[in-house]
Formats: sequence, C-alpha cells, structure tokens
Amino acid sequence: MSYADEYRSKLVSAEEAVKIVKSGDWIDYGFGHTNPAALDKALAARKDELKDIKIRHCLSLQVHEVWKVDPQGETFTFNTWHFSGADRKHHDLGIAHYIPMIFRNEPVFYRKSLYDDVDVAMLRVTAMNKHGYFNFHCGNAATRAQCDVAKKIILEVNPKLPWAMGGREECVHISEVDYIVEADSPVQVIPPATPNETDKKIAQQIVEEMVDGSCVQLGIGGMPNMVGTMIAESDLKDLGCHTEMLVDAYYHMYEAGKLTNKCKGVEARKSVYAFAAGSQFLYDWMDNNPGLATFPVNYTNNPHNIAMNDNMMTINNCVEVDLFGQISSESSGPRHISGTGGQLDFTTGAYMSRGGKAFICCTASFKDKQGNLGSRVVPMLPQGSIVTVPRTQAHIIVTEFGKADLAGRTTWERAERIINIAHPDKRDELVKAAEAMHIWRRSNKI
Repeated sequence: MSYADEYRSKLVSAEEAVKIVKSGDWIDYGFGHTNPAALDKALAARKDELKDIKIRHCLSLQVHEVWKVDPQGETFTFNTWHFSGADRKHHDLGIAHYIPMIFRNEPVFYRKSLYDDVDVAMLRVTAMNKHGYFNFHCGNAATRAQCDVAKKIILEVNPKLPWAMGGREECVHISEVDYIVEADSPVQVIPPATPNETDKKIAQQIVEEMVDGSCVQLGIGGMPNMVGTMIAESDLKDLGCHTEMLVDAYYHMYEAGKLTNKCKGVEARKSVYAFAAGSQFLYDWMDNNPGLATFPVNYTNNPHNIAMNDNMMTINNCVEVDLFGQISSESSGPRHISGTGGQLDFTTGAYMSRGGKAFICCTASFKDKQGNLGSRVVPMLPQGSIVTVPRTQAHIIVTEFGKADLAGRTTWERAERIINIAHPDKRDELVKAAEAMHIWRRSNKI
C-alpha cells in the first residue's frame, strides 16, 4: 500500500475519530500549536456520553471547546504542564490543574512514568510529505515522547502549519497513526507585548552585558522579547540562538544580520529551539528553513548542552524575588500563574557556560488595584509561593534600578545587593526586615 493509500484509509471525520475515546481515558492534546481544534470540538460534543475524561496538554493558545460546553468540569478535567492566560482562568475555576515539572524532564516523564497513561494522543500536525511523515511544526518539545507511549494516535492535519526542520524527534509517520482528520483552521499568532519605558531600562542593562558571539535564550513574555528586539538594533554581531522558545525577536535579529550562529559550541550555524510562538512572519521564516533546527526539550534544555555555548546569555521573567535570593516565577502565593518551564534549566546552563550569564528580570514595583505601590522585592516569598529558582542557583537579578549578581555571595551580601535594586521607597523597610531576619550586617549602609 502506498503512503497516499494508507492516508486515505485512515482519513475520517473528527466526529468518527473521537468515538475511540471512552470514559476514564487520559487524552493528550500536545503542546501549544499542536493542540487540536476540530478534534477538541468533536470531543466536546460527546460531553453527555462520557465521564471522567482527563486531558493533558501544555500552553493553551485558544479557549478549548470542551471548556465551553463543560464550565463546571463535570466531564472534562484539564491538566497542564505550563499555564497560558486561558489555563490560568480555568485553574481559578477549579477545572484545570498544574503538573509540576522542570521542562527538560517532560519527555522522560512520558517514557518513564506515564508510559501507560496516554490512552489517546490528539495532535495537530502539518500535511504529510511524500515519505509518509507529518511534522510537529511549532510544538516539538515532548510531542514525539507522547506518540511513543500513546495507545492510539489521531492526527489533525492543517496545511497552514510550517514544516520545522530537525534536529530530531520532529515527526510522526503514517504507519504509527490510527486516524487522520483534516481541518484547515487558523494558526494562532501571538502579538508581542508593547514595551514601556521601564521595560526598555531593564532591557538596556542586559544588552550592555552582552558581547559579540553571545548565544541568546529568550524566555516567554514581553520583557525577553524586548531584549531580543533591542539586540537587533544594537552593534552586537555574530550572535547565536539556543532556546526553548523561538519568538519574533530572533527573526528581527536575523534580518538585522546579527544572528549567524557561527560562534556556537553545539549545532553551529543553526538556531536551535524546542517550540515556537509569535507572528505569522516567524512561522513563514521557520517553514523548511535549514538554518533552524527543532529538537525535543530534553536536548535544548539540558544544562550541559546549554553550557557548551560560550557566552550563553539567558533572559527570563519572574514574579517576585526575596532577600535570600529565592526567585518565584510561576505563582503569586498559592495562585498558580504559569509554570517552572525551562527557567531553571537555562539559569543552570548559562552559569556553567564560559562567559555565560543568567538574567532574571522584573520591575521593581507595581501598582495594586487600589493604586498602592507594591514591591516585587520582598523580605520573604509569600506563603504558598513556588520557588522556581532556588537561592543556590540564582545568578543576576535585574530591575530598572540595576543588576544584582548573587553568585557566590553571602546572605548579607545578597540582601544588600537585592535591596539596592528595589524601588527606593521600599528600601528602608527591606533593610529593617533583613535586620529582623539576621541577614544584615550592622555596619551595612545603603
């Protein structure tokens, strides 16, 4: 049988494909852009026929139909490796739950611990090529690992998705697939956040720390993307890309002639990434581009691979930092916001790199709903806050008021440096708190 014949034999409607789902199943939707649309809608239509359906996925880029038809979570429960804004709203309603992980571990979680817990994988993929392969496009990460352990695989084929060249583990073959559904749905674009003057001040402090030949990782969010855009407008040259997330800023760096990858220690001449999200021009740049290589996240986020790139510069966001140097980037108290993601992976790998630096950014302050000034530099993380980067691994914290290099420093040195980048109106109370916690030398002066 030819691949085309095999394709036709497995091609069904979405409604027909989801009939293989039975009560009690674990369903995997994949990562980001690999989340299905037509299959999600067809599964939602079976709400009253099914019970106890547990859906596992990562980073929703859309409001799923199963949420719309089941707002109380009577049939469908979502479980996610990393929250988007949509996931966060449903977590607050009690129908979405976080799965703790360090990002590099996700593939091994499937292969080692969840090998019997994926009843059906429903994944959105590219059109099949002449060799019988479908591509994971913007969502490599751990998608191949999901396929390796899934009892059944349903593919939702969308010809609008870009073909991401590998790398490795970027494809699934027609011979592995149970059903194919065709659905020409829009590919979600993620517009960059509009930076303000505070963002620009923080970004400028990071860019001035970089050197020609630096290899750059940009985390999720507006601030890292702002840094990348500023890099594209700088005098820096011969930069590299080794990242988990490919974002618009890398395209701008490439267009400006800054991104050559020729100084990298691993995968020289190629931009390496695990997943992508951004504007349509980013997806167009990705499509069949041999200058880009997508890998599973246990490769991109392995600290030893990261460290093989000299002058590795990693830029990520946080929610709060305390005077011990503990960094919380995923929760506000017990309220979950995002996830650990690869922040600890890249913070570790960058510091191991020769000349490498790991930057964690936040604004020094914020205004609450009543207009009161709050501080993101706090004496201790609030009860229930999740420590994303422990104090033992924290490197450079950046706010609009400066940079605090914490590596190798005593508790009192850390407190002093962190207080110096807090909002000036908050520093006196932070000093008093440090004294009360006995992490402040009496002779210290701000």
